Formats: sequence, C-alpha cells, structure tokens
Amino acid sequence: MRSTMPAGRRALAAAAGVLLSGMLLTACGDDGGDTAAPPATGGSPQATATERAMRAAAPMKESQPKTIKIQKIGVSAPVSLIGLRPDGRIEEPPLSRPNLTGWYKEGVTPGEMGPSVILGHVDANKKAAVFYRLKELKAGDTIQVVRQDGSTATFAVDRLQSVDKDAFPHQKVFGEDIDYSSLRLVTCGGAFDAATGHYRNNLIVFAKLVQPV
Repeated sequence: MRSTMPAGRRALAAAAGVLLSGMLLTACGDDGGDTAAPPATGGSPQATATERAMRAAAPMKESQPKTIKIQKIGVSAPVSLIGLRPDGRIEEPPLSRPNLTGWYKEGVTPGEMGPSVILGHVDANKKAAVFYRLKELKAGDTIQVVRQDGSTATFAVDRLQSVDKDAFPHQKVFGEDIDYSSLRLVTCGGAFDAATGHYRNNLIVFAKLVQPV
C-alpha cells in the first residue's frame, strides 16, 4: 500500500528539509547531549502491557493541530503553523515564546496518513524551552495532539535519533512515503559549540498513531 499524501505536498515536505540544518540554531545553552532511547525490553510484563494498551490506529481526516501534550515530560504547548522563509529555510517558533511549537504546514496534519512534523526549541535565552526534556522519551511513551476539529491524535514513540545537522535525513523526516500516520518531533541536541553559538546535532523523535484500548 502506498501513501495517499498528495504528490505536491510530498515534494514540498521533502524540499523543506534541504536547509533544515539551519533551523533552531539560535537556541543557546548546553543540554549535555542527546542519545537514542532504548526500546522497551521485549518479553517483560511491562512491555507486554504497553503493547496491549497501544494498537495501530487508522489514519484520521485532515485537521490542523492546536496543542501538543507529552505527559511524561510535562509538555502542554500550543502549536503554531510554520512554513518556509523567502530564502528557503524552514521557519521556527520565536525565541520570545519558548513554550510554542511549530507544525510544518506543507506536510500532512498530525493524524493523517504520512509524516507530520512539529518543531520546538530545546532552550531559549539560556532557559529550558518546550522540548528541553524530549531526550527523556522512550519507546512506548505517548504524545497527544489536540486538533482543530476537537479530536485528539495519540502517538506512541517508536524511536529517537540524534543526527549531525550536516547529515540530517531530510527526505526521511519530511517526505518519507509511508502507509500509516507518523509524527516526527525535531529539536536541537548534542554538544553545544560555544564558538558558533549552535548545537551540533538535531534530535528526532519518531512516533506512530495508536489507539489506546
């Protein structure tokens, strides 16, 4: 089965990543580095219970996101709409609003079939921002996105990936052709380079739409 995401939106989504290495570079401070989260331990009672509680869900209809909630790390934040700047770089939430996230509006809405992407700062003005604790997530943790139509899309974390900004997997994050609904959260991570004032890595959280039972 192939993705039903329109070809034009796939192209725009993929193109957005071309200059993604420049996003979120204004965030400051050092978060101590990011590492991939270990998967849930196979066969344990806890892992089995988590797998039973979360089952794959059918994709939802289009509806723009309003709020993202990640109970485990204390996130409850509004979601703004972001696109591309005139110079081709992806927009980012303003540092003056550290609790604001941004949904890349040229992709699918969270819950639709395909990859949706929400960005947020790790810190701002030397203080923790909305995605500061994103690196604490592990496989099976849930993310909720409240949508404009009143529905809530619930996602379960699949994995975390820390990548060098110069090797960001643009196509995989923004334009991957998939037959299910996926959410990708992106922030800065890794070592902070005081010489440039930039983080060296991006932290990506991959999650899939699930139905709590």
